[in-house]
Amino acid sequence: MSGPSTYVPKSGFARWMDSRLPLARFAHDTMLSFPTPRNLNIWYAFGAILTTMLLVQIVTGIVLAMHYVANADMAFDSVDRMMRDINYGWLIRFMHANGASFFFIAVYIHMFRGLYYGSYKAPREVLWILGVILYLLMVATAFFGYVLPWGQMSFWGATVITNFFSALDQVTPHWGSAIATWLWGGYAVGDPTLNRFFSLHYLLPFVIAGVVGLHIWALHVPGNNNPLGIEVQGPQDTVPFHPYYTVKDGFYVALFLLIYLGFVFYAPDFFGNPDNYTPANPVVTPPDIVPEWYLLPYYAMLRSVPQKLIGVLVMAGSLVTLAFIPWLDTSKVRSSRFRPMMKQFFWIFVLDCIVLGYCGAQSVDAVRFGVPLVWAARVGTLYYFGFFWVVMPLLGLIETPKPLPASISQPVLSPAE
Repeated sequence: MSGPSTYVPKSGFARWMDSRLPLARFAHDTMLSFPTPRNLNIWYAFGAILTTMLLVQIVTGIVLAMHYVANADMAFDSVDRMMRDINYGWLIRFMHANGASFFFIAVYIHMFRGLYYGSYKAPREVLWILGVILYLLMVATAFFGYVLPWGQMSFWGATVITNFFSALDQVTPHWGSAIATWLWGGYAVGDPTLNRFFSLHYLLPFVIAGVVGLHIWALHVPGNNNPLGIEVQGPQDTVPFHPYYTVKDGFYVALFLLIYLGFVFYAPDFFGNPDNYTPANPVVTPPDIVPEWYLLPYYAMLRSVPQKLIGVLVMAGSLVTLAFIPWLDTSKVRSSRFRPMMKQFFWIFVLDCIVLGYCGAQSVDAVRFGVPLVWAARVGTLYYFGFFWVVMPLLGLIETPKPLPASISQPVLSPAE
């Protein structure tokens, strides 16, 4: 779809550079002249939004790292000092903390859009798998970052999550405990743990940036999917990426940043946990230990299973399942626009994820409308796995999709449509 390069050097220096390090040709072919389906909607702008948020997180994270002290006795005070004594430290910290939440808001919209329009189907399997790898790296990076303020929820969240590895003792004695001890750097969460998590939290964003490069590369080989889920038939179906989508994406990036900065300035603690404003205390356990909101569905799955090892396997399986989606969906039609049954199951799945997130945010013994939420979480967990492992394979065999248009330009340009 990308076709031959249309870059023409304009000067002798440009020709010299192009023959030795063709960066200008690469930028031109991937960001300016790249033929893009003409019918992409607002949901396709979240790739640019995610790239922008990654840049925001890296820049603010580097500045924060200049003032952070990765020591169990001084970490909490160093964060407090950033907020009070460093010029604009409060702004940088709130941008970084809220940026993580908005990063996940954008990535979840990006993932749901990919599911709805079938962007994981051939020939884009590698593109989807790289996206799953990026998501897992984001989850790990966010967890390590959540520990760094060294408040009560940070400390106890690290304790609970790393203790999950001890469940592996039920498979091989002492194996899981050995992994947990290795992660801690001792026999409990402490100073070595904080140092290791800080190092990994600083390193992983650059790994994410590298995988983003691979993700974009994998996108440019087959080209963009589109809301119709049909392949480009010719030049009439595409427009150059610039100026059409640079302007469009730029507008939505600016709008997203406006909402993001609204939270930074007017509700900076909206996504935070009040317990994290209390210094870590190993002898006082918070009433409810919960992760950040973007990990709550997985936490609900974990708690819905009474047996610890099986709960950990269920939580891990919910993440690993995402990598198999290109082969679980047996339908030959990509977009749910033309799959009436799939569309209904998809929106139930979105609701299911919201319900799981709500259950994960409540106490383990919470009851709503006379129903223990742990049972709601169990039903939600069953539907989560059922959607991928039962609904997707079966619908491709029994569903009758609507007729597909002959090309992208037909519904856009044809009077009949």
